[in-house]
Amino acid sequence: MQLSRTLAWLVDAASDCPGADRLLAELGAHLVADGVPLAAGSLTLEVPHPLIAKRTWLWRAENGRVIEALGFAPSGLAPDPPDDAGRRWLRDIAGGEVHEEVVGRQDGPQLGWIGPRPFTADEIEQLRQAARFAATPLAVLAARATLRATLDAYLGKRSAERVLAAPLRRDLGETIQAALLYADLRNFTTLSETTPPADVIAALDAWFDRIAGAVHAFGGEVLKFIGDGVLAIFPVVEASPRRACDAALRAAGAAEAGMAYLNGERGAQGLPPLAFGAALHLGEILWGNIGAANRLDFTAIGPAVNLASRLEGLCKPLERTVLVSGALAAETDTPLVALGSHPLRGIASPCEVFTLPATQARIS
Repeated sequence: MQLSRTLAWLVDAASDCPGADRLLAELGAHLVADGVPLAAGSLTLEVPHPLIAKRTWLWRAENGRVIEALGFAPSGLAPDPPDDAGRRWLRDIAGGEVHEEVVGRQDGPQLGWIGPRPFTADEIEQLRQAARFAATPLAVLAARATLRATLDAYLGKRSAERVLAAPLRRDLGETIQAALLYADLRNFTTLSETTPPADVIAALDAWFDRIAGAVHAFGGEVLKFIGDGVLAIFPVVEASPRRACDAALRAAGAAEAGMAYLNGERGAQGLPPLAFGAALHLGEILWGNIGAANRLDFTAIGPAVNLASRLEGLCKPLERTVLVSGALAAETDTPLVALGSHPLRGIASPCEVFTLPATQARIS
């Protein structure tokens, strides 16, 4: 069977494309080389993501460039589905009729094309054949994207990269230096016992939005949601802890501001405020796989994690929202208020403790 260059490429090499953007660009270029007059093309994939419903890549034939449009889930940030956005974009390019093909199953990936003139019957058949032969490489691409999106959602970007790059064994990990942020809500037990479950979940989600949003905004990564608590890291890069420490401090300040705004909204609804405590520390952690032989968890462990957890326990007795260890305070120029040396449960040596100057709110 004699295949066109486009179909031969789809069979032999398309599955090796590193991403949907490159597959679309190379598919478009091969179709043009095989005589199909194209002005632009689009590729839309569904994505298993908490916020993003679909991703659409848009390719222009004149320069080979690919841009991306995101379609957000109903509870996300934008109402327009990306397939509609792609169709409008294609029409804006050439002003003609868009030819679309669903690849594989009815709800599968969608390819769209537009030319400088209407396509002939032979050209439409070429586009249909390309869509049929694209089913396998797009399935491979979708499987990769699903795996990556799932790991990113549950583990975080850095941890997902680490898991994908290493074998699934529990004896694999590495020691890294990081600024740690450990935080949890106050009086959560009382809240959960006196509040309907749906309202408890809504409160937890609002809290996690503020603390995780602040962590991610300053380059950190949430490793764990532990009940009503959060463990996040800001890895040290280039052997310079200051940037990681400053980022952790800014994240803690941003979380305070976010919670203050949230509590204003809760007060207007007649709901009680949510108080939290957070501890920041700098140290070495073992970052990798732990668990049973056939059930693994990717996490961070070590004395630094224990200290951060114990230090957070001082927030209530010291009546502070954010506490900072002496180890982290020594690596930043951010003005801090010294609170003295304090023993920590299970930690051999007392810890020098600091707080942020603006952190004066009483923890109830």
